[in-house]
Amino acid sequence: MIEIRSLERSEIDFLFDMIYESIHIPEDKPPKEVLLNSPHLKKYSEDWGRDGDRALVAVRNEQPIGAVWYRLFTEENKGYGYVDDHTPELGISVIKEARGTGAGKALMRAIVEQAGADGYDALSLSVDPVNTEAVNLYKQLGFYPCGSSGTSITMIYTRMISKD
Repeated sequence: MIEIRSLERSEIDFLFDMIYESIHIPEDKPPKEVLLNSPHLKKYSEDWGRDGDRALVAVRNEQPIGAVWYRLFTEENKGYGYVDDHTPELGISVIKEARGTGAGKALMRAIVEQAGADGYDALSLSVDPVNTEAVNLYKQLGFYPCGSSGTSITMIYTRMISKD
């Protein structure tokens, strides 16, 4: 059984592993420390835990197997899936051994619900169109293309759910 819960402080390194894994580079991917500290990508992990940052973890047999997170960006410091200053951009990754188990879908559903409870009207993301498995999952969950950035598609979800 897969449990979805908030990221614990002790799991920041796991979150950074998942941020690294979420960056779709099929061949010759640089090491984690190099990639996450590159000028165009360090914005995704730098100063994690600031206002507006949120992360959830999928756990199976007491071991983290995946994470989903979101963060706000600004016009001056855009992420690849940037829509506006009030729409968090999300990322997701599941460890290879747990892919195809429903963990990704469970994480996505949980983060959409969490974002609605946090008062957000929308979520955005960036995905490489070559990553068809991810694109199809996002579409199944109600995300739709709204633009592009470089070689990536920007997708948005706008039907936030709140349990107030």
